[in-house]
Amino acid sequence: RNKMIFFTAASLIAVSALSGSEAFSISSRTVQTASIAPSRTSLNSASLYPEDTVTFQEEIKPPQEIEESTSAKSYLDDGFVFGLEGSGLERPRGKVAQVVVEGDTLASEPWQQALVASTLASHLAFGATAISHLNAMNSGNAFLTGAEAIATILSSWVIADFGSGVLHWSVDNYGNGNTPVMGGIIAAFQGHHSAPWTITEREFCNNVSKLCIPFGIPTVAAITLLAGSQHPLVSLFFAVFCALEIGSQEFHKWSHMTPKQLNPLILGVQKAGLTIGRIPHAMHHVAPYDGNYCIVSGFCNEKLDGSGFFRKLERVVYSLNGIEANAWKIDPKLKEKTLAGDYSP
Repeated sequence: RNKMIFFTAASLIAVSALSGSEAFSISSRTVQTASIAPSRTSLNSASLYPEDTVTFQEEIKPPQEIEESTSAKSYLDDGFVFGLEGSGLERPRGKVAQVVVEGDTLASEPWQQALVASTLASHLAFGATAISHLNAMNSGNAFLTGAEAIATILSSWVIADFGSGVLHWSVDNYGNGNTPVMGGIIAAFQGHHSAPWTITEREFCNNVSKLCIPFGIPTVAAITLLAGSQHPLVSLFFAVFCALEIGSQEFHKWSHMTPKQLNPLILGVQKAGLTIGRIPHAMHHVAPYDGNYCIVSGFCNEKLDGSGFFRKLERVVYSLNGIEANAWKIDPKLKEKTLAGDYSP
């Protein structure tokens, strides 16, 4: 009987201590240590001091919520890749635009319009100047000049497609928003898979402006200067190459649009295979996003993927610095397969 009285008194003291002080709070660690589960049913069934019971419930966070809040990533972090566990990126329901880079917008800013216009105008001027010099070297032979210029432009188109694939592969798989020069491009590409239709709502200059940094005026000017006036085809090649790399992001945008959304001329260019099509690019948007990286025309995709080109590059990178491609992290079996020397699709 004495034990029962003591137990009852202790229980009343404990209850009054919990309910009598408004400043009293219980941390998740205290709850775990005391083995008190944050059960709504058990608290409500007590029916003692209901006001304090509500406060008690609000202060307790389930362990899962605590873990998610502490592991949330931003575009500046490694692992900010759709498909990776803990990336913080989720695919919204419906075709809702989702900007993943802080401060980014879908509309073209005046500085973007100025940057894109000046860059593309300069590339056109470099190309025209190169053709003019070439014509002078050919003593005004327009046919020869035209043939050489067309051959150079076509070869630049093929190499630009290859270059867009290497760029796309690299920014999809390595680096983050803090990476010098390429950080903005990396964050945009790595977050793109969470809401791929967002790109269709970007205005032209907003969409391509980031690529004016690596493929801008300084790049073509430096190459032209190094090549010299005696090698105009080099200047023409890289003027076209850089313009196509900048334009690749707009070709990419078109590949996410329906035929009804596209201008008939653009649709014709796409159907002719001059720019990447919807179906070929849709193959890239399948986890772990390990192929079909080329987005100028997609001409090089079959050869590159069939030869295991990117798997070989990933193995080289891993052997040099131990850094895993994001595709490996999404699909560990791909890592095992690549390290075993199997580069097949």
